[in-house]
Amino acid sequence: MKTIGLIDLYLDEWHAEMYPGWIEQATNGKMKVAYGYGKIDKPGGVSNAQFCVEKNIQLLDSIEEIVEKSDYLIVLAPDHPEYHEELSQLPLRSGKPTYVDKTFAPDRQTAFRMFELARKHGTPLCSSSALRFASEYDEADRSGIASIAGTGPGRFDNYSIHQIEPIVSLMESPPTRVMYIGTPNFPALLIEFAGGKQATIHHFGGDCPFGMTIGYTAGKTKQIQVKSDFFISFIERLVAFFGTGQPIAPEAETIAIISIIEFGLKAADTPFMWVKLPS
Repeated sequence: MKTIGLIDLYLDEWHAEMYPGWIEQATNGKMKVAYGYGKIDKPGGVSNAQFCVEKNIQLLDSIEEIVEKSDYLIVLAPDHPEYHEELSQLPLRSGKPTYVDKTFAPDRQTAFRMFELARKHGTPLCSSSALRFASEYDEADRSGIASIAGTGPGRFDNYSIHQIEPIVSLMESPPTRVMYIGTPNFPALLIEFAGGKQATIHHFGGDCPFGMTIGYTAGKTKQIQVKSDFFISFIERLVAFFGTGQPIAPEAETIAIISIIEFGLKAADTPFMWVKLPS
């Protein structure tokens, strides 16, 4: 059995709650989340010690111990990407396959540093939104896409990645500039890609399902509403990454996604004006 260590800001959060069972089920027990570490206890929540007792995970006192004992590593803190670089320092020096949960980094420069550190030490590294692996997006025709209009729930800062990730994957072109076109209650972003392709993302609140309409150069369209269990598809890719060391998402796309989010937040200060993305 191969062991996995969870490294988190605090362990009392949904991803840490769900990943252990999903991973064990996907691998028929051949991989197991065996160790956990939290930098702090969740304010007002369950302590790291109690969480580990409830999940049958061994709580360790340091990231050093997690890295030493584990075969594979997961850096969580999914809603706190500002901690990812700190929490990843030892994992990225370990040479052991390391997955960093979404959103990978708070900005592109941090993302570059993390990938470079992993490369220097021969550490397989990747990150992705689980939405990339929704079967509805997997099955969509990628050839001749001209425009995409995406919709989904949540705030722009921590949920836009769930629309941007599959859009970047489908477009297969580098993004060039962004324009904020939303309102205070309904954030929205226009993204231009090389070759004149465009995409929009729209956040319409908690009850809005993930989906998109794809327009093709030939004039046809395809409407998609995500109904598949994309987290199970994601976990299948994740355990494959641990076994092979082959990333589940290209580094260049991860950098592009972080760039769109970073500069999209900046574009919100000057709505309806283009903001160029770094090349």
